[in-house]
Amino acid sequence: MRERLTVYIVDDDASVRDSLALMLGLSGYSTALFADAEALLAAWQPHWTGCVVADLRLPGRTGIELQAELRARASPLPFIIITAHGDVATARTAFQASAVDFLEKPFDHAQLRAAIESAFSREGRRLQRSAEAARLAVLTVREREVLEQAAQGLHAKEIAARLGISPRTVEVHKTRIMAKLGVRNVAELVRFALAGDSSPDP
Repeated sequence: MRERLTVYIVDDDASVRDSLALMLGLSGYSTALFADAEALLAAWQPHWTGCVVADLRLPGRTGIELQAELRARASPLPFIIITAHGDVATARTAFQASAVDFLEKPFDHAQLRAAIESAFSREGRRLQRSAEAARLAVLTVREREVLEQAAQGLHAKEIAARLGISPRTVEVHKTRIMAKLGVRNVAELVRFALAGDSSPDP
């Protein structure tokens, strides 16, 4: 999953962009570089995964405004704001919009890598939930009902009584569910049953 993640760097200073790209590239990260918010927005695709590292002060839209625009487009990309002109109010605004971190220049590269790892962890959990939800979508309505009951720890006879079907039919449904989801036990069934109801990370 990690190879799908990219660090989108937005900074109007070419030397900063190149320096960050070099440092992150040597650390094994994939990067994409943009001089301003408009350039990123023009290139943005809904399927992008990873995180955005954006300078606060950019020509045109600020890093915070870029963050807000991507949120308006339903983009879940985590944000890391970097700035030489930070203040408490701006940092609060960024965090209220779910920024992963707010780093003041000059920052230590280790700080940035730690923030990116935090963002990637958030993305990894989101992508896992998305994949599990997609697999749940292949179940029939009846299979979803059986799954929900099984996830509560109910046995075949109890599920049959609740749904008005035979225990044998319940077992057939469970076999099909496990085959479709590629799971082997009830614990994994519980995880899948909860996946569709999981809320995004803050």
